[in-house]
Amino acid sequence: MVFAGNPGTGKTTVARIMGRLFHEMGVLSQGHLVEVERADLVGEYIGHTAQKTREHVKRALGGILFIDEAYALSRGGEKDFGKEAIDTLVKSMEDHKNEFVLILAGYPREMEGFIRSNPGLPSRFPIQLSFPDFSVGELMKIADRMVKERQYRFSGPARDKLRKHLDQVCRIPGESFGNARHVRNVVEQAIRLQAVRLLKSRYVSREDLMTLQSDDLVFQDWRQGAFL
Repeated sequence: MVFAGNPGTGKTTVARIMGRLFHEMGVLSQGHLVEVERADLVGEYIGHTAQKTREHVKRALGGILFIDEAYALSRGGEKDFGKEAIDTLVKSMEDHKNEFVLILAGYPREMEGFIRSNPGLPSRFPIQLSFPDFSVGELMKIADRMVKERQYRFSGPARDKLRKHLDQVCRIPGESFGNARHVRNVVEQAIRLQAVRLLKSRYVSREDLMTLQSDDLVFQDWRQGAFL
């Protein structure tokens, strides 16, 4: 399969869920997920790449081999060892036809170019799923679920501030925005900032401990690395 989408759109999460589903259906014997990227597959000398790639395929037997930013395997040109990794993967798909699932993931545009780069790839990856960016409403639901799982809640002003921030960033197209990953970073940072804030308080109630206030939300500009 090919999972095409920007960062934080749930590609790895869906791959894990599919592994469990396929295991319960009897399609996969184990259903585990082995997540790798170019650095895990490409070696430093001739023959090393094929060996490393086969080792990861072996680890994935009975489950799913998930290659993130798979298009990076074809970026080095003809003499790059990434081509050897692709050839080894194609051969492994034949040698272990019914023993594992191979999922290639990455940005939509780059993945489309990558699939076209090798004549044998399009026919081997007939299932191509698109993972669109989340809407503001979906990102707010994700944020609410994240804070609830950590036994926190947003104050009214904090929710308004977060929604306003997400309204702004979702209007700016670009592959750098982390979607749910961005929301997770915001939530985790808010929890840290809340802890620092409460250290300065003499009396702290249970409500204070569980509530994230507007001042706890500090947003980072993912394009420039600056805090807003």
